[in-house]
Amino acid sequence: MGDHGSKVEISFAGRFASSAIAACFAEICTIPLDTAKVRLQLQKKAVAEDAAALPKYRGMLGTVATVAREEGLAALWKGIIPGLHRQCIYGGLRIGLYDPVKAFYVGDNFVGDIPLTKKILAGLTTGALAIVIANPTDLVKVRLQAEGKLPPGIPRRYSGALSAYSTIFKQEGLSALWTGLGPNIARNAIINAAELASYDQVKETILKIPGFSDNVFTHLLAGLGAGFFAVCIGSPVDVVKSRMMGDSTYKSTLDCFIKTLKNDGPLAFYKGFIPNFARLGSWNVIMFLTLEQVKKFFARAVPV
Repeated sequence: MGDHGSKVEISFAGRFASSAIAACFAEICTIPLDTAKVRLQLQKKAVAEDAAALPKYRGMLGTVATVAREEGLAALWKGIIPGLHRQCIYGGLRIGLYDPVKAFYVGDNFVGDIPLTKKILAGLTTGALAIVIANPTDLVKVRLQAEGKLPPGIPRRYSGALSAYSTIFKQEGLSALWTGLGPNIARNAIINAAELASYDQVKETILKIPGFSDNVFTHLLAGLGAGFFAVCIGSPVDVVKSRMMGDSTYKSTLDCFIKTLKNDGPLAFYKGFIPNFARLGSWNVIMFLTLEQVKKFFARAVPV
């Protein structure tokens, strides 16, 4: 509440813009870790006693170092353009719609702390809606990140983001841009709910502790909590999504799940867990810290 009988409000345009700005800034800062995560997830299990099949990438920092050494530093930011396209659309919608959808689920006259179940439901809803629109940007980002693992001398399919959109459309059809939509909806709805609901809940809980206030330190702790919950819950479906988008040999989500389980074992679903947490943890901290500050520029006091 503001002073003199006024309250602070942000329009949907303001919520969308602040969410998109915060998401894009976090994406720029953390995409090298995302590239490492995708490479680790796409890496198949080595065949015993086959030296040529030994894992090329080992660990988050090892993968980052290998990619930078073999392909140049810029390769770590491969996919940044569609990544920013994705965050503008997906980040802006999923985060920008969260508060209005949450308010819709509890009703106009609700007073008090919003139940966690309603927060989770709002996160599931906005995550699913947003990725239906943003799926082509996600597909192109994964395809560009996966291109770097091709052996030297093999021609690249795409020269950049726009080339990838165009090539996929021409060669595979419009519907191909929505490849992996099923696991992507599942992944993004689940991770979005885990991120936004946990951030909301952790922040609300911390603010009830004496000595804590709505400041940067509180936002930092809540952001770390959001990243941890998101990666624990979303990692298996994230692996399936990356494999389906990076390898067209899988017939369906179930086919990808069964083949991954059969060929690589259950731990494969948490492949890249550390870079995934480093990525999502740092992403959430940067995004929420930025969001809380940027929202102030769009906030306005209105009479009650």
